[in-house]
Amino acid sequence: MILPMVALVGRPNVGKSTLFNGLTRTRDALVHDEPGVTRDRNYGFCRLIDNLPFIVCDTGGLSGDEEGLAGATAKQSRAAVDEADLVLFVVDGREGPSAMDQNILPWLRRSGKQIVLVVNKTDGVDETAAINEFSRFGIETKIATATAHQRGIPQLLEVIKSKLPQPSKEDADASSETDPDEIRLAFIGRPNVGKSTLVNRLLGEERVIASDVPGTTRDSISVDMVRDGKKYKLIDTAGLRRRSKVEEAVEIFSTFKTLQSIETAQVSVVMLDAGEGVTEQDATVLGHVLEAGRALVIAVNKWDGQSSYQRDQTMGMLERKLSFCTWAERVTISAKHGTGMLELFKAINRAHESATRVFGTSEVNKALEIATETNPPPVQNGHVAKLRFVHPGGTNPPTFIVHGTRLKKLPESYKRYLENFFRKRFKLSGTPVQFIYKEGVNPFEGKKNVLTEKQVKSRQRLMRHAKRK
Repeated sequence: MILPMVALVGRPNVGKSTLFNGLTRTRDALVHDEPGVTRDRNYGFCRLIDNLPFIVCDTGGLSGDEEGLAGATAKQSRAAVDEADLVLFVVDGREGPSAMDQNILPWLRRSGKQIVLVVNKTDGVDETAAINEFSRFGIETKIATATAHQRGIPQLLEVIKSKLPQPSKEDADASSETDPDEIRLAFIGRPNVGKSTLVNRLLGEERVIASDVPGTTRDSISVDMVRDGKKYKLIDTAGLRRRSKVEEAVEIFSTFKTLQSIETAQVSVVMLDAGEGVTEQDATVLGHVLEAGRALVIAVNKWDGQSSYQRDQTMGMLERKLSFCTWAERVTISAKHGTGMLELFKAINRAHESATRVFGTSEVNKALEIATETNPPPVQNGHVAKLRFVHPGGTNPPTFIVHGTRLKKLPESYKRYLENFFRKRFKLSGTPVQFIYKEGVNPFEGKKNVLTEKQVKSRQRLMRHAKRK
């Protein structure tokens, strides 16, 4: 399937990400008044034109600086233009032409791509005058928009339709289908543990910006990949910190995007720094994954820089501090040099298979029967809980619904025993297991048995008789 692609290019803070969200009808792009929020390429689908779906690529703002993060952002924008069939050059209609716009224009002309000038932020100003200010750019097709208010989007779509090649019917149909076999992986961790470096290593290219500066990644970037015949969607996320340390609005939004990525992913790969071990921030990140109930793989990065003694100390620390999730597989890797990738994907595949496994009612009831015969529920305050039957309740995570009586008397230790028994019997690796206990409802609870007049007299006779005896 090859769909046409439209790239959004321009200087910082002209509304490219807002336009991206408007065309894709999503909130995938992080939007804020602060310039330079977007850094990596972000792709999405636009299906607002009948029979002409196309890919939209949001890029970071071009400031003319070729050093540091600004230079890496510019490199990402150039890669997007090279891939595109059509370039939307977004400018600010309120501020008019700027020196940065003038610097971007020659580079766009040299690319040889079709260019449409999008004069954005024209709400409250004369659209004709705003467009005329940019006439000296020499771009034939110009559209005035106010993307924050969704104005000008229909006219822009008509222009895009006239510029893009028509896809085949097969491509149009395939673009609306989601692949059920695709495994969604979210790479989670605190800032500067190597998430972006790992994604680039797996893809074999600089797809996302990787830097030693903490907080380089701000948005959640999704990339498709095929490895050993299996399809994966890699989601690179922003680093998570404790809430007390999160102050900037952009970082707050980045945190929300990361938490959304955890919810939508099937497997979360939590990355730790081997040199620092398990910190309080790492425990916070793991807590978010456990709350979401997602399959989990723990990747200990920067393993190549550890001595034999340091490795022993790190493994001992992992055993102590990760005792609450012993079911999660731990893999040692080096994202920089690519070691441990085979073991990492074996653990990911096992976790995904366990989390999405579909159980039959008969096999889980057999497991419950064996578990209760091997180790019956203990007596609590003179009562014993009775587990009658169990049935599957869902996947990701595997959920089992147990029915019975006096289940409130079932101690937590026995619930942990059942979880471990099911995990061992069905070889569930890398996924949490959830049990829901439901007691049978007494239909006569709260109802008073009102006696008839005949029953009252009979009861009185029996009581008199009992007293005489």
